[in-house]
Amino acid sequence: MAKHPLSLLLLIPILLVGVLLPCGDSKFIAYNTSHGVVPGKLNVHMVPHSHDDVGWLKTIDQYYVGSNNSIQGACVQYVLDSLVPALLSNPDRKFIFVEQAFFQRWWRDQCETIKGLVRKFISSGNGGMCMHDEATSHYIDMIDQTTLGHRFIKNEFNVTPRIGWQIDPFGHSSVQAYLLGAEVGFDSIFFGRIDYQDREKRKDEKSLEVIWQGSRTFGSSSQIFAGAFPENYEPPPGGFYYEVNDANSNSPVVQDDMELFDYNVPERVNAFVDAAIAQANITRTNHVMWTMGTDFKYQYANSWFQQMDKLIHYVNLDGRVNALYSTPSIYTDAKHAASKSWPLKTDDYLPYADRINAYWTGYFTSRPGLKGYVRIMSGYYLAARQLEFFKGRNESGPTTDSLADALAIVQHHDAVTGTEKQHVADDYAKRLSIGYKEAEKVVAASISCIAGLDCGSPVTKFEQCPLLNISYCPPSEIDLSHGKNLVVVVYNSLGWKREDVVRIPVLSENVFVRDSHGKEIESQILPLANAFVDIRNYYVTAYLGKIPTLTPKYWLAFSATVPPLGFSTYIISKANRKASTSMQTLLKATVSATDTIVVGPGHLKLLYSENGGKLIGYINTRSSINASMEHSYKYYTGNDGSADTKVIPQASGAYVFRPNGTYPIKSEEQGAFTVLRGPILHEVHQRINSWISQITRVYKGKEHAEVEFTIGPIPIDDGQGKEVVAEITTAMKSNKTFYTDSSGRDFIERIRDYRKDWHLEVNQPVAGNYYPLNLGIYIKDERTELSVLVDRAVGGSSIVDGQLELMLHRRLVHDDSRGVAEALNETVCAFDKCTGLTVRGKFYLRVDPLGEGAKWRRSFGQEIYSPFLLAFTEQDGKEWRSSHVSTFSGMDPSYSLPHNIAIITLQELEEGKVLLRLAHLYEVGEDKELSVMASVELKKLFPKKKISSAEEMSLSANQGRAEMEKKRLVWKAEGSPEGANNNNKAARGRAVDPAKLVVELGPMEIRTFLINFI
Repeated sequence: MAKHPLSLLLLIPILLVGVLLPCGDSKFIAYNTSHGVVPGKLNVHMVPHSHDDVGWLKTIDQYYVGSNNSIQGACVQYVLDSLVPALLSNPDRKFIFVEQAFFQRWWRDQCETIKGLVRKFISSGNGGMCMHDEATSHYIDMIDQTTLGHRFIKNEFNVTPRIGWQIDPFGHSSVQAYLLGAEVGFDSIFFGRIDYQDREKRKDEKSLEVIWQGSRTFGSSSQIFAGAFPENYEPPPGGFYYEVNDANSNSPVVQDDMELFDYNVPERVNAFVDAAIAQANITRTNHVMWTMGTDFKYQYANSWFQQMDKLIHYVNLDGRVNALYSTPSIYTDAKHAASKSWPLKTDDYLPYADRINAYWTGYFTSRPGLKGYVRIMSGYYLAARQLEFFKGRNESGPTTDSLADALAIVQHHDAVTGTEKQHVADDYAKRLSIGYKEAEKVVAASISCIAGLDCGSPVTKFEQCPLLNISYCPPSEIDLSHGKNLVVVVYNSLGWKREDVVRIPVLSENVFVRDSHGKEIESQILPLANAFVDIRNYYVTAYLGKIPTLTPKYWLAFSATVPPLGFSTYIISKANRKASTSMQTLLKATVSATDTIVVGPGHLKLLYSENGGKLIGYINTRSSINASMEHSYKYYTGNDGSADTKVIPQASGAYVFRPNGTYPIKSEEQGAFTVLRGPILHEVHQRINSWISQITRVYKGKEHAEVEFTIGPIPIDDGQGKEVVAEITTAMKSNKTFYTDSSGRDFIERIRDYRKDWHLEVNQPVAGNYYPLNLGIYIKDERTELSVLVDRAVGGSSIVDGQLELMLHRRLVHDDSRGVAEALNETVCAFDKCTGLTVRGKFYLRVDPLGEGAKWRRSFGQEIYSPFLLAFTEQDGKEWRSSHVSTFSGMDPSYSLPHNIAIITLQELEEGKVLLRLAHLYEVGEDKELSVMASVELKKLFPKKKISSAEEMSLSANQGRAEMEKKRLVWKAEGSPEGANNNNKAARGRAVDPAKLVVELGPMEIRTFLINFI
């Protein structure tokens, strides 16, 4: 790699000589490419770009260095190497490059001479580490990865991007428009993929370009100019694709030497003009954009630029239209200068179908194991940065940076989506694991520093349990005899006091638990099911390459109360008696059984029928809810497309969900199930069939049910792919209407078989009604609301009134013809065999009186995203409290954040600066008590530090908020008054008084600050 800068330096003078030195009597043509925008003419903005996936068919490293080319001939390093001399040789040339994950690799390898030249090129851009997905990425992850890229660009080039370039994600979320668009300072956003029916209507109405108001709360104050391309992000039809040695290219070059055969300048100019006019006929104003490039192109940049030089030169000599090198920024400014009103767009561009029978709604669930891992690591990263701040960042390491990079990369639209090849998915998981291992050291050192007061070289070693979801936690699986104690530090990354149940595997049932004050607290022992042990042993061997030496027999459960931004310590010791053991009842359905089994130690009661062991009712004695309810499983078989004779065949695959029949899954155990009862929680264990089981938990202090499912290996020996769904059925009259979250933030109303922007031709009544869930889904009628929250990105819908369904797992046997060339058939190998992937996860459900569900969805939804972080150590003999801090809060002990405010970023940056983000969790009108202005006292948030300044920044922290708002363009939507950027009634917090240091937040507002301490 060190050779590339040198070869680049040698090449640059040669190219410059050709441009600068006189050519005598040669036939050299100095192509005139200097034209800018010409008023009164049709202006064709040619935007050169290369779309470079941060992993897809090859891993990110393989794409960068150009290895593994038997899969795909792509080398991003060559693209960037090739661009420098191509751009230097003609200052009129321009180029769009988005993926910072690649650019930063390349930048680190360049000498200072090359860096100096490149700094002259950089003026604007999108700037994220990747082009993140908008359906399966959580908004906090989207913010983090964008911030990582934007701050690099600011620090390295003193540039603030102003354009969103989301050309390839498979549909577009409202959060992208207002939050990752307007709130980061973008003036416009451009994208390639919208539903094929929507696109055709917009072409007819000239409404591909709109003013997008993505937020119901903020309306026009966070609107943005948005443009969908006429087809995709390739050059327009007519032969304008110029990658050298590309078998897919049959575009004629511009042959302008009249002494050679095939002179074709008039034909190419005519083709250019025809294509320009065709696009102008579906576009408003006299400006059209041509996306000159596609995936991994410009590996020999001059093959494109030489042809574009000729086109611009000869088209402008022709004079019918004006061609120019351009960028999205130049194009945006030209559109704005036209002073037109634009069609108004609200809500989102989901789901996406690119043709009949081809809804890209399968990827909402594809690779659920990876999706779950991403979400776990995301919440862990949030907490790890907080602890890193409390201890003080160590620039020499370890740091949380590696996990930040891995999480940023996996937000890519072919990563967390599950639409990559298997070896690439493995690579993403490996990067997350490496990042976690380093962040784990940060967390351990920070807790040790705070708890043990040994911050230099910590004596107390804390361990963590990343495989706790498969019942594997070596630190808790220890022999507590001979006076040994297990110390459990429970960290709460939320800004309010929190009580939740901790569950850990233990070897013995003879244990008891003491809290931070040394007082024994209530605990409960539950047996560890044999099926859990089998999965634990298989997957530990597969992941770690070793068989567990011990097998715990029990789960220990206890309720932990933890202060905001702090921890509490719990001591587990050997007892001479058993802990509270769960009463176990094994029930076997009989035909004549009519009894109802009531489960739940608190206000919430779940009712089960002894005849079949089915859930039949939901009662909340506090809120007087008494609802019928059923919970069942089914699967859709994946269509193979073989019956498609009149349309393009379409199979169900990694991207596309296309069912070919629905099959309810009936219990093979004739309704057998086990009920465990104890003082803290009740559990219902059910084995649905040989590859689906679940545990439903009802906690004493909670008013929701937790369903932990285990699905897999999904059988495919019948040659049928299967897509497994959980159904919750009620008698509610939901009138075809349901609500899903947008990237974990706003909720959007959905109506079955309906689109607000066009008349939907229904060809896939199931797949076409699926939407992505990152937070959850709910339905309501005149009296009640049913809400279901999820622990990872999944697809969901309401296909029947009163019913919600979640797709939890997919295993398919056909590729869906979208480029991956691989069936979605995940396997895990251990003990000399490979089996289909088993997935374990959770969803949560609750019924509330109408208008009261938001409080649970928002507050508990934040708790799902930010679970307790557990750290373990052993103690011999002496009292822990005598030598350690047993309880800690980073905030003033008398202070807690309002329950409608979350800290979504607390991170120490360079030179001691701190990045703080506060988010209001509620939309306007969502809750009568919590959809109101709230405030945060920074002095109490940082009680042990003195704040010297708190500068409010843009969302991505690369410019001052006030500066950003002054620069943003003001757009007018059709039917709205002048100055439409501020005609709404959205409440926003006032500027922060530097003396009082109180931050106000209105509903849905996120405020970002750079804080300096004295």
